[in-house]
Amino acid sequence: MELAKVRNIGISAHIDSGKTTLSERILFYTGRIHKIEEVKGGGDGATMDHMELEQERGITITSAATSVAWGGPNNNHIKEQHHINLIDTPGHVDFTIEVERSLRVLDGAVLVLCAVGGVQSQSLTVDRQMRRYNVPRLAFINKMDRTGANAHKVVAMMREKLNTDAVLMQLPVGAGETFAGCIDLITMKMLSFVGDQGIDVEETEIPADLQDEAKEFRQAMLESLSMYNDELMELLLSEESVTEELIHKVVKDAVQNQGLTPVFVGTAFKNKGVQPLLDAVVRYLPSPEEREIKARKVDDETQKIALKPDPSEPFVGMAFKIVEDPYGQLTFLRVYQGKITKGEMYVNQRTGRKDRFSRIVRMHADDREEIDSAEAGDIVAIMGIDCASGDTYAHERDYCTLESMFVPEPVIKVSVTPARADADKMVKALQRFRKEDPTFQVYNDEETSETIICGMGELHLEIYIERMRREYKIEVEAGAPKVSYREAPGQKVEFNYKHKKQTGGSGQFAHIVGELTPIDTEGATVFEFEEHIVGGRIPKQFIAPVEKGMRDSLAKGPLAEFPVVGVRIDLRDGSYHDVDSSERAFYIAAQGCFRETILKSKPMLLEPIMKCEIECPELYQGDVVGDVIRRRGLIGSTDIRDTVSYIIAEVPLAETFGYATDLRSMTKGQGTFTMELLTYRKCPSNVQEEIIASRKKKELAGAK
Repeated sequence: MELAKVRNIGISAHIDSGKTTLSERILFYTGRIHKIEEVKGGGDGATMDHMELEQERGITITSAATSVAWGGPNNNHIKEQHHINLIDTPGHVDFTIEVERSLRVLDGAVLVLCAVGGVQSQSLTVDRQMRRYNVPRLAFINKMDRTGANAHKVVAMMREKLNTDAVLMQLPVGAGETFAGCIDLITMKMLSFVGDQGIDVEETEIPADLQDEAKEFRQAMLESLSMYNDELMELLLSEESVTEELIHKVVKDAVQNQGLTPVFVGTAFKNKGVQPLLDAVVRYLPSPEEREIKARKVDDETQKIALKPDPSEPFVGMAFKIVEDPYGQLTFLRVYQGKITKGEMYVNQRTGRKDRFSRIVRMHADDREEIDSAEAGDIVAIMGIDCASGDTYAHERDYCTLESMFVPEPVIKVSVTPARADADKMVKALQRFRKEDPTFQVYNDEETSETIICGMGELHLEIYIERMRREYKIEVEAGAPKVSYREAPGQKVEFNYKHKKQTGGSGQFAHIVGELTPIDTEGATVFEFEEHIVGGRIPKQFIAPVEKGMRDSLAKGPLAEFPVVGVRIDLRDGSYHDVDSSERAFYIAAQGCFRETILKSKPMLLEPIMKCEIECPELYQGDVVGDVIRRRGLIGSTDIRDTVSYIIAEVPLAETFGYATDLRSMTKGQGTFTMELLTYRKCPSNVQEEIIASRKKKELAGAK
């Protein structure tokens, strides 16, 4: 494949916006599959949702990759065939790492929005992730056939909430039941989707009653585009006609510089509007050649080297996702530079170990096709190598490393207890899950000797427990969910701490003076250390052990042994002994000093606060708001659109367990909600006392 004709794109959106349905239609129209399966409602489930659990629940849990071809002689608009690597990602915030790592290696994305819901909480998260990795995107307003669909409202929401220059490239004809297709504002033709499953796109003249509206919207589109191109602006000012080629060129440049988000409309479920979206993907989103990717030198992190998507250059690739399957580990790899060949050895830049790429496969959901080599710009999977998510591979040792991906911290914990006979099997399962998913963590609680699993939300852990039962046949019991609290100092405290030990032989002496200050960053910054030692009062080699001693003391706080955050230490003075002072003595002094000082600082507990977005019929709004307030929640905003109430609230995580069931019973099964971590905030004193008391009770029970 010619690199200029390759597109690596992801489809991301809020829950239930229709990402997987859209992916299914793309596979169908590109000839990859010959029968459309639906996400919900019998059949074999959508092609990209290949896990049994995904098909049962009608949700996407893991991102699935496939490759399709679009364009060619039979296509009216795209004359040459293009190769598209497509990744369908989950919508639930619990599986946010799947979106994170997919966007890390993709060149472009399609942001799907619901024509009724518009920009929802998870759309904001996905938007943040796209910006983090500078991924250009198109937007597709799906579900235009739903009652209450309004594309113009969604575009206004995008401009306001996502702070992006969203511009309609198509004008929807009708909405809801009457949605009949769209008007292409570039060619000024009416597009209808006819034939079996909308397979034929019919271009006709715009109906007379829609002419004026179409002209008005075309003018608005051109005015928006003129901000990105002087030539277009001059043509508009002199009221000359603008060629289609120029419009395509301006849109492409503006999208790739991440100024503009072109918006397309349709309904994937009713097979309308998918083919023009594919044309736009090929026209406007960048090929691997048009993306600038930089890697850091291993020996000098400040130096960056630009990677060229050229098969003749030395190989560089990134392992962005790991899946264990019955035949061994499957590692998804994006090739950024050079090429890989079956049977060759390549070096893991993190471990320095050589791995043989004995089998290279191209994925289509869970089917695989063996290939002999892959070149720059490709996304493939390698079978049987042992590495971690985010590792860089290159042709030689210490060549370069690619910036790894952002991994959010887990917020919820559950204890898991297997039946006696299944303990070994559970260890194996948890090791596998931990390797596949960086947001899933496992540790043993020393006090209660329980196995604790941590994740991004109730659904996240529930899925893993269910997978243990199904895939490993383990009888496992889950305990009540626990919240990851944090502890923080309450006020500034001066310290003057001496550590002295003289019992024959060489003694220990260390003396440190300074102050501990709380940093109010709502739990984001954990620890800062500054030293202002003058005149060599403490020799340089003893300052690092002081910092390490303080840092190592953060793991368990004085109140209830939760991690300590938001601490700044300023080391100002101290003294040492020529013979008895050592690095160890200063390390021990720092730990003793930290324990003593943090207690004096009136420490407080911080709890995770979740941003909840709740949707329910207007009729139940009062009950739902009252319930949120009962859960110590703060209502941020309420908005009513077409008899549906949208409530945004901030609720402590501890109060949200089992909320899905409560919300359903309050709203007769019609309420839905999503939530993600917003920040950490101080616990009310009565809640703090309860938490400390319950921890003490546990310790006593453990001691007995």
